Amino acid sequence: MIRRAVVLTTLAVLAPVLALEACDRSKPAEKAEAPVARPPVMEAPVDPNLLTPDGIGAIRIGQTVGEVQALSGMSDTPIADPSGCNIFHPSRAPVGLVVMAEQGRVTRISLHEGATVKTAKGFGVGSDAATIKATYGGGVIVQPAKYEPAPAQDLYVWSKGGSTQYVADPEARGVRYEVGADGKVTAVHAGGPSIQLAESCG
Repeated sequence: MIRRAVVLTTLAVLAPVLALEACDRSKPAEKAEAPVARPPVMEAPVDPNLLTPDGIGAIRIGQTVGEVQALSGMSDTPIADPSGCNIFHPSRAPVGLVVMAEQGRVTRISLHEGATVKTAKGFGVGSDAATIKATYGGGVIVQPAKYEPAPAQDLYVWSKGGSTQYVADPEARGVRYEVGADGKVTAVHAGGPSIQLAESCG
């Protein structure tokens, strides 16, 4: 009788535990959360008609002459020494745009007569100097023109590494607007310290 009582008591104690386990087994297993797929980071496309201190379209400051010609077409004129100083117009580049390469790498991109390309602020050949100054405010550095008398002048806007003195830092980037005596932009140069050169090659 004692043994039977012990067995009954043990079953009475285990019954709720067994019932609880049975309930747990009846629940569907929780699914592991799938990792959230994040969309790839897409870089903004480079505007082929917008000249910036870093380049225009596929033409970028620092590229080799070979890279420029592979991406934007061969030069309209022969390049005798790709490792020297050259100024050329890639065949697929916009009208009025020329590339300067020193020691085989692009250091400056310029806009001349006939160019319709604009800078990020919407300025180009033919723009009004007073409007440029008003738009950039204190960010404009005004210097006398190299060869023309006043009121001809050069307007510099440095986005990186610029100062009021001659800039030698190869990492500096900026835009120079050449302004004629009539107050209109005659040329635009973008790139590194080479934008300061009055001559074609330094």
